[in-house]
Amino acid sequence: MRISIDHTTRYVYQAPVRYSTQYLRVVPRTTARQRVIQWRLDTPATPLELRDGYGNILHVLTIIRPINEIVIRSSGIVETSSSIDDDPDEIKLSPLVFLRPTALTRADGPIVDFAERYRRRAGTLSGLRDLAAGVLEKLPFQSGITAVHSTAAEAFEHGNGVCQDHAHVFIASCRHLGIPSRYVSGYLYSTGGDEAVVASHAWAQAWVVDRWRSFDVTNGRPAGEHHIRLAIGADYLEASPVRGIRSGGGEEQMIASALVGVDQ
Repeated sequence: MRISIDHTTRYVYQAPVRYSTQYLRVVPRTTARQRVIQWRLDTPATPLELRDGYGNILHVLTIIRPINEIVIRSSGIVETSSSIDDDPDEIKLSPLVFLRPTALTRADGPIVDFAERYRRRAGTLSGLRDLAAGVLEKLPFQSGITAVHSTAAEAFEHGNGVCQDHAHVFIASCRHLGIPSRYVSGYLYSTGGDEAVVASHAWAQAWVVDRWRSFDVTNGRPAGEHHIRLAIGADYLEASPVRGIRSGGGEEQMIASALVGVDQ
């Protein structure tokens, strides 16, 4: 399947920003499951391209002149395969790296009690699929309840969430059970129409026996040909498409959209 993506992030500031550095993970890389046919990144200044510690394509955008608006546009075409899950990582890291807790994925009392219900079969693919289904049952999808920086514990307490929250609660549960798990940011093509305006999608991966297996908790399925992977990390903050710091600017307004469709 050939999927086109046009992702725009726009920051508008109350006053001029004197200095800004944005860390961008908005360019997918070619893997055995996805092939980048063409891609373009448009930014107000020329960014520095790197690879982070997980092998993600990272662009560092630094602006040192006064600016009231920053527009970042990332667009291109990716061809995906019908296979599920991902190929081996470009950078070889022990799965044990993804057992470490983070502020967003720390398992508190209620999550611990929830995860313990799945301990007996936690080391199996079917057991983790049951865990993923349990997370969605516990946290039905509902936007506007949580925020970007909501933790797994906060989402679990609210009893509702979005894909980011589903991934965080699943990851927190897995790590409590001793299963390495990590966060994946990317896009999902919806078959509801030829194209759809959506926010960036998120899912999780867990280490099962000898490989990473994917769990799109929100949609109750593994990652397949409708999924495009951007970045992996221990949580949202390590895999977020855009993250940065600034000096000045006052109040900030951020508007983001991603147009995802089939390339004819």
